[in-house]
Amino acid sequence: MKKAFVIIILLACFTAHTIDAQETGVPVTSSGELVLQISTLPEAKLGYTHSFTLPLFRRDNPLMENNSLKLHLTAEATPVNINAIFKTVVTPIAFIELSAGTRFGAGWSVNLFDSDIYGTGLNLPGIANTQTYSGSAFDALLWKGFLGGTFQFDLAAVVPGDWNHVVFLTYHEINFHTNSSAGHNEAWYFENDDGENMNGFNYYGNFVIGYQMPIFLSMVALLAEMDLHLYDTPGRAVWGDDLIRWHFSGILNFTITEKLGVAVITQFRTRRNFTNFDEHGNQSLHFQSRILDTQDPLRLEFYRVAAIMTYKF
Repeated sequence: MKKAFVIIILLACFTAHTIDAQETGVPVTSSGELVLQISTLPEAKLGYTHSFTLPLFRRDNPLMENNSLKLHLTAEATPVNINAIFKTVVTPIAFIELSAGTRFGAGWSVNLFDSDIYGTGLNLPGIANTQTYSGSAFDALLWKGFLGGTFQFDLAAVVPGDWNHVVFLTYHEINFHTNSSAGHNEAWYFENDDGENMNGFNYYGNFVIGYQMPIFLSMVALLAEMDLHLYDTPGRAVWGDDLIRWHFSGILNFTITEKLGVAVITQFRTRRNFTNFDEHGNQSLHFQSRILDTQDPLRLEFYRVAAIMTYKF
């Protein structure tokens, strides 16, 4: 699987270079983007992406005149993780993008304000339905490979006008991720999440509808995201691991300058309801020891407010 993604990226680079050499007068362009993410949770992420845009199968018609192949090279750092991401995006026609890529990462844990924050490490069941953290700094390599596709539509492409940018976008992806220190059916953490990841395939998808404006508040949008674990862990339906995890977001995007933008995002998420509580109202700590309430399996709760600042070079 890892070799397949490496081969895809190498072939994409070779193909784009060959086509660019044939399409004289259309240069290869590059750009950089620095992104800082913060939120109401104890988290932060700083990333830099350098992108190369190469002409690909361009034709003299509105749907194919900007066809391209883009290579994105990203380095990310959080207080508990570092990641390197390689992504290739092909635009064969104006409203479709096809993407493939891979991510490598490593992490460690810290104690902040008397709370443990896990960048990586194993989430193992302990005695009497408790949970045990196992891991040390840089003791595992986290790897992810993904294939995805995007469909996008802008009303202004049909009805031109600065105030006619009603946009719709949907992205769908199959990915495979793994932690090198995790055994079969062993759960692990990534960037201080719930620690319910396991080696195997997953599905991710999102839907965005928004309105772009030629003013300081440049976009308002609604975003729905879904994650589904596809790995076949024995008994996973008992604790609801086969359910889709949803995130719903309201987005306000502000254009500060031509190069600087800020997005403010308010997010809600679905959470599972469980039935097995002890006489003190405490539920089993490890997620694989919990029992889903099949009569009322999900609830919606506030998740966080996040700000994403982007500076383009």
